[in-house]
Amino acid sequence: MRLASLDNGRPDGQLVVVSADGRRCVSAGRIAPSLQAALDDWDRAAPALAELASRLESFDIAEQIFDPARAMAPLPRAYQWIDGSGYLSHLERVRSLKGSKDAELQSTRPLLYQGGSDSFLAPTAPIRIPEADLALDFEAEVAVITGPVPMRASRDEAASAIRLVTICNDVSLRRLVVDDLQNGFGFFHAKPSTVFAPLVVTPSALGDKWRDNRLHLPVRVEVNGTLYGQPNAGTDMHFDFADLIVEATRTRPLAAGTIIGGGTVSNRHDESLPIKPDGIGFGCIAEARTVEKLKFGRARTPFLKPGDAIRIAAMDDGRSVFGDMQQTVELFSR
Repeated sequence: MRLASLDNGRPDGQLVVVSADGRRCVSAGRIAPSLQAALDDWDRAAPALAELASRLESFDIAEQIFDPARAMAPLPRAYQWIDGSGYLSHLERVRSLKGSKDAELQSTRPLLYQGGSDSFLAPTAPIRIPEADLALDFEAEVAVITGPVPMRASRDEAASAIRLVTICNDVSLRRLVVDDLQNGFGFFHAKPSTVFAPLVVTPSALGDKWRDNRLHLPVRVEVNGTLYGQPNAGTDMHFDFADLIVEATRTRPLAAGTIIGGGTVSNRHDESLPIKPDGIGFGCIAEARTVEKLKFGRARTPFLKPGDAIRIAAMDDGRSVFGDMQQTVELFSR
C-alpha cells in the first residue's frame, strides 16, 4: 500500500492511496482526512485503505492521475521528527564536522537528535537558504513512521510499530553546525526544514526489500544531473530501525505519527568523486569532502549553491519506489 498527501490548501493535505506504478491515485477522505488521522486510528484505517488500494489496482474505482508536483510531504507536519545515526561509516567520515568525539558510545548506542517537525518541505519545493555561503548540504536518508510505542520498548515492540517507510533529505547548513553544538543544546539553525519523498509505503508492500528492519535498496543522488552516489541503505547499517526506536523510547513513549530517520545512508568504500555509473559514492557532500581531504589534501567538491538542482530517489530496477525529491536551491527573499 502506497499513500501520499496532496495539497488541498489545508495544513495536512488530502490523503490519497496511490497505485503500485505511482501513476494513479484515489482519495481516501472517507476513511481518513489526513495521514495523521489514519495513523491515529490505524487498526481501523489500515484494512480500509488496503481495500481501497486493491480496488485501485483492479481499476474498480474512479481514479485520478497522481501528480507529484501536487504532493506535499506525506506528513506535512508531525508530532515528532527524530533523526538517528544508523551508519557508522557516515559518522566516521564526518565526526570532526559534527563535533562528536566518543567513538565507543557511537558504536554501542545510536545517537539521536530531535529536529523541527512543523514545516516539512514538499518533494518538489525549492530549498531556500537565507545566505549563500552557509555550506548547504543534502543528507539522503531512509525514514520510518511509527504507530504508538511505549516507553522502554522491546525490539519486537519497536519493529511492530513501524507503519510506513519512505526517504528524506535531512538538509544541513554545515557552517552553522559548530555554533549549534558549541551552545550545548544541539542542532537548531544548522537543520532547516527536512524534505520528504511524495510516497510512504507499508513494509509489506516492499516485499523482500524490507527485511531485518532495514530497506535494502540503493538511494541515488544526482546534483545538476551528475551522479553523486547510490549507496545501498541495507548495507553497513550498524543500528537498524528497531534499534533506533528502542533508543528513542529510553525515557519517553512515542506518539503515532513519529518519524524516525536512519541517518545519512553510507557504505564503506575508497571511492572519491567523480564516481563511475556503477560506483557507490556518497549520500552527502560532507562525506565526499572528507575523503578528498584525506586523498588529495584538500576538499574539491563544493557545497550546494543557489541555482543547483538535486534529485534523490530509492531505486529498484529503474523504478523510483517512493517517488523523487527533485528540488532547486534558491536564495531566500521576503
